[in-house]
Amino acid sequence: MAVNKINPFPTTGYIGKEYFCDREAELTTLKNLVENGVNTTLISPRRLGKSTLIHRLFEELETAKSFYCIYTDIYATQSIKDFTECLSQMILRQIPEQKSIGNRFLDLLKAFHPVISYDPLSGQPEISLEFTENKAVEKTLTSIFHFLDSQNKPILIAIDEFQQIANYPETNTESILRSHIQRLKNVHFIFSGSNKHMIVELFNSAKRPFFSSTRMLSLPVIDQDIYSSFIRDKFGDSDREIQPEAVQFILDWTRSHTYYTQTICNLVYASPLKRIKEEDVKNICDSFLGSQQAMYIQYRRLLSPVQWQLLIAIAKEGSVSQPQSKYFLEKYNIGTPSNSKRALDALLTKEMIYQEDDLKSSRYQVYDVFLSRWLERTF
Repeated sequence: MAVNKINPFPTTGYIGKEYFCDREAELTTLKNLVENGVNTTLISPRRLGKSTLIHRLFEELETAKSFYCIYTDIYATQSIKDFTECLSQMILRQIPEQKSIGNRFLDLLKAFHPVISYDPLSGQPEISLEFTENKAVEKTLTSIFHFLDSQNKPILIAIDEFQQIANYPETNTESILRSHIQRLKNVHFIFSGSNKHMIVELFNSAKRPFFSSTRMLSLPVIDQDIYSSFIRDKFGDSDREIQPEAVQFILDWTRSHTYYTQTICNLVYASPLKRIKEEDVKNICDSFLGSQQAMYIQYRRLLSPVQWQLLIAIAKEGSVSQPQSKYFLEKYNIGTPSNSKRALDALLTKEMIYQEDDLKSSRYQVYDVFLSRWLERTF
């Protein structure tokens, strides 16, 4: 059997369904919602696979030639002007001017006197729009949405890290976007985000313009049995064997969180080992944590002593449901319940930890699994 030419465990981007594990139920649900004109909000912690799921959906829809698909990540945007530029740029990149719709969209943009340049390496267009007042931004957005809505094929726009709009200085951004979106008949949306608190606030608060305007869909971790089979199969495709115990260690150690699982599998696959045992995987994990130590130590300078101690405590526990309990505070020398509460809120705000809720309780974990494992090992 031929050896794969590429590492089958990518850690960034989407390289095809052959290297995409499971998500069959979520893909079916998402596809059904899109095809029935239901806008969707996709929520999960960062790096759990939201964007790759969206690109997997795009592949299905584009293969069927049923939608024009546009993906944009607005995490780096700081204003509604940035949002408009980012959206325009992604439309041009993903529906290029070589296509008639792309050419017509470029003609539309020219009416707003943009500065359009092209990256010398990738050839991708880069757009800068100059506005003297916010009304000009709104006029441009109106024209863009009207143009997309008038096409002869439905359009799906996925906006990643959508919670970023809540940080824009223009306090009416949500109202502006909602007023446009609710009038569109031929354009559908997937809004995705990793800040659960902010996303839920945007779409579930009756005080916000986007209240109850989408179907909410949470992305869980991939089932361990399914992920285990996927990992063993990918090694087997290259005539390599990874023992079941080694795979189980990877999934437990990374908490089956997609990015961290993919990273460790990528490192193991990159090794020259043909028969991989659990001890081999442990050595690779230890070596990787050692290579990250200089970066992790810097976090200590960014946190107060109580915040740092609480972060260590949560890492060592793995998951904490009662961070103000007497037992927990005394065990890790954190201080008073009020100290713990302030530190907990600060760590949540800084996204050093995240909160998982169920019907019975809330649990807290360190956001970065690798950082959590390093803290657990070091302190």
